[in-house]
Amino acid sequence: MKRILSAAVLGASLLAAAELKLGKPLTVKEPVSVEKIYAEPEKFLGKTVAVKGKITEVCQMMGCWMNLVDESSGKMIRIKVNDGEIEFPKKGAGKIAIAEGTLMKIELSKERAIAEAKHEADEMGRKFDPAAIKGPLTRYQIKGSGAVVLD
Repeated sequence: MKRILSAAVLGASLLAAAELKLGKPLTVKEPVSVEKIYAEPEKFLGKTVAVKGKITEVCQMMGCWMNLVDESSGKMIRIKVNDGEIEFPKKGAGKIAIAEGTLMKIELSKERAIAEAKHEADEMGRKFDPAAIKGPLTRYQIKGSGAVVLD
Protein backbone atom coordinates (compact mmCIF):
# COMPACT_ATOMS: atom_id res chain seq x y z
CA MET A 1 0.00 0.00 0.00
CA LYS A 2 2.84 2.40 0.87
CA ARG A 3 4.47 1.69 -2.51
CA ILE A 4 1.26 2.54 -4.37
CA LEU A 5 0.88 5.76 -2.40
CA SER A 6 4.56 6.65 -2.97
CA ALA A 7 4.21 5.96 -6.70
CA ALA A 8 1.10 8.15 -6.87
CA VAL A 9 2.82 11.01 -5.05
CA LEU A 10 5.91 10.69 -7.27
CA GLY A 11 3.75 10.63 -10.42
CA ALA A 12 1.82 13.71 -9.30
CA SER A 13 5.03 15.61 -8.51
CA LEU A 14 6.52 14.72 -11.91
CA LEU A 15 3.33 15.89 -13.63
CA ALA A 16 3.38 19.15 -11.68
CA ALA A 17 7.03 19.69 -12.63
CA ALA A 18 6.08 19.42 -16.30
CA GLU A 19 3.97 22.59 -16.04
CA LEU A 20 5.19 26.14 -15.57
CA LYS A 21 2.42 28.29 -14.11
CA LEU A 22 2.74 32.03 -14.70
CA GLY A 23 0.67 34.93 -13.40
CA LYS A 24 -2.83 34.40 -12.08
CA PRO A 25 -4.41 30.93 -12.05
CA LEU A 26 -6.47 30.11 -15.15
CA THR A 27 -10.23 30.46 -14.69
CA VAL A 28 -11.64 29.61 -18.14
CA LYS A 29 -12.47 25.90 -18.24
CA GLU A 30 -12.15 25.29 -21.99
CA PRO A 31 -9.72 27.14 -24.29
CA VAL A 32 -11.14 28.57 -27.52
CA SER A 33 -9.17 28.09 -30.73
CA VAL A 34 -7.25 31.00 -32.22
CA GLU A 35 -9.07 30.24 -35.47
CA LYS A 36 -12.45 30.77 -33.76
CA ILE A 37 -11.30 34.09 -32.29
CA TYR A 38 -10.34 35.32 -35.75
CA ALA A 39 -13.60 34.00 -37.25
CA GLU A 40 -15.73 35.93 -34.72
CA PRO A 41 -13.52 38.51 -32.99
CA GLU A 42 -16.38 40.83 -31.99
CA LYS A 43 -17.93 37.97 -29.98
CA PHE A 44 -14.80 37.78 -27.77
CA LEU A 45 -13.67 41.45 -27.58
CA GLY A 46 -13.25 42.68 -24.04
CA LYS A 47 -13.95 39.21 -22.63
CA THR A 48 -11.68 36.81 -20.79
CA VAL A 49 -10.59 34.01 -23.10
CA ALA A 50 -8.13 31.14 -22.90
CA VAL A 51 -6.25 29.87 -25.95
CA LYS A 52 -3.99 26.87 -26.39
CA GLY A 53 -1.22 26.66 -28.93
CA LYS A 54 2.43 26.17 -29.71
CA ILE A 55 4.76 28.98 -28.68
CA THR A 56 6.51 30.28 -31.78
CA GLU A 57 8.29 33.34 -30.36
CA VAL A 58 8.89 35.04 -27.03
CA CYS A 59 10.14 38.58 -26.39
CA GLN A 60 13.87 38.18 -25.80
CA MET A 61 14.22 41.47 -23.92
CA MET A 62 11.69 41.21 -21.06
CA GLY A 63 9.64 38.08 -21.81
CA CYS A 64 6.61 40.40 -21.97
CA TRP A 65 4.93 38.70 -24.93
CA MET A 66 4.67 35.37 -26.63
CA ASN A 67 3.09 34.29 -29.88
CA LEU A 68 0.91 31.19 -29.88
CA VAL A 69 -0.03 29.38 -33.08
CA ASP A 70 -3.05 27.13 -33.47
CA GLU A 71 -1.47 24.01 -34.96
CA SER A 72 -4.59 22.96 -36.85
CA SER A 73 -5.18 26.29 -38.62
CA GLY A 74 -1.79 27.98 -38.48
CA LYS A 75 -3.41 31.16 -37.06
CA MET A 76 -1.28 33.10 -34.59
CA ILE A 77 -2.15 35.38 -31.68
CA ARG A 78 0.08 37.37 -29.35
CA ILE A 79 -0.25 37.24 -25.58
CA LYS A 80 1.09 40.53 -24.15
CA VAL A 81 1.62 41.62 -20.56
CA ASN A 82 3.01 44.76 -19.00
CA ASP A 83 6.76 44.56 -18.35
CA GLY A 84 7.42 42.76 -15.08
CA GLU A 85 3.92 41.30 -14.60
CA ILE A 86 4.81 37.92 -16.08
CA GLU A 87 8.01 36.78 -17.74
CA PHE A 88 7.28 34.23 -20.43
CA PRO A 89 10.14 31.73 -20.82
CA LYS A 90 12.56 33.08 -23.42
CA LYS A 91 13.40 29.52 -24.49
CA GLY A 92 9.73 28.53 -24.68
CA ALA A 93 9.49 28.27 -28.48
CA GLY A 94 8.19 24.87 -29.48
CA LYS A 95 6.38 24.22 -26.20
CA ILE A 96 2.62 24.14 -25.80
CA ALA A 97 0.96 26.81 -23.65
CA ILE A 98 -2.50 27.74 -22.47
CA ALA A 99 -2.80 31.49 -21.95
CA GLU A 100 -5.66 33.50 -20.53
CA GLY A 101 -6.55 37.17 -20.67
CA THR A 102 -8.75 39.79 -22.29
CA LEU A 103 -9.05 39.97 -26.08
CA MET A 104 -8.13 43.43 -27.39
CA LYS A 105 -8.49 45.01 -30.81
CA ILE A 106 -5.60 47.27 -31.77
CA GLU A 107 -5.83 49.65 -34.72
CA LEU A 108 -2.46 50.83 -36.02
CA SER A 109 -1.77 53.59 -38.52
CA LYS A 110 0.83 52.68 -41.14
CA GLU A 111 3.42 54.79 -39.31
CA ARG A 112 2.69 53.13 -35.95
CA ALA A 113 2.72 49.66 -37.56
CA ILE A 114 6.14 50.39 -39.07
CA ALA A 115 7.49 51.68 -35.74
CA GLU A 116 6.24 48.60 -33.85
CA ALA A 117 7.55 46.18 -36.48
CA LYS A 118 10.97 47.90 -36.42
CA HIS A 119 11.09 47.77 -32.61
CA GLU A 120 10.23 44.06 -32.63
CA ALA A 121 12.81 43.31 -35.33
CA ASP A 122 15.45 45.11 -33.25
CA GLU A 123 14.45 43.13 -30.13
CA MET A 124 14.52 39.81 -31.94
CA GLY A 125 17.66 40.51 -33.99
CA ARG A 126 15.87 40.29 -37.34
CA LYS A 127 16.27 42.36 -40.46
CA PHE A 128 13.48 44.86 -41.07
CA ASP A 129 12.02 46.15 -44.32
CA PRO A 130 9.52 49.01 -43.81
CA ALA A 131 8.16 48.36 -47.33
CA ALA A 132 6.77 45.06 -46.04
CA ILE A 133 4.15 46.98 -43.99
CA LYS A 134 1.14 47.62 -46.20
CA GLY A 135 -1.17 50.33 -44.88
CA PRO A 136 -2.91 50.58 -41.53
CA LEU A 137 -3.37 47.33 -39.60
CA THR A 138 -5.94 45.85 -37.26
CA ARG A 139 -4.47 43.36 -34.84
CA TYR A 140 -6.05 41.20 -32.16
CA GLN A 141 -4.05 40.24 -29.11
CA ILE A 142 -4.69 39.03 -25.62
CA LYS A 143 -3.78 41.15 -22.62
CA GLY A 144 -2.48 38.24 -20.58
CA SER A 145 -3.31 37.55 -16.97
CA GLY A 146 -2.04 33.98 -16.59
CA ALA A 147 -0.55 31.07 -18.49
CA VAL A 148 0.53 27.47 -18.15
CA VAL A 149 3.48 26.28 -20.24
CA LEU A 150 3.47 22.53 -20.73
CA ASP A 151 6.67 20.57 -21.14
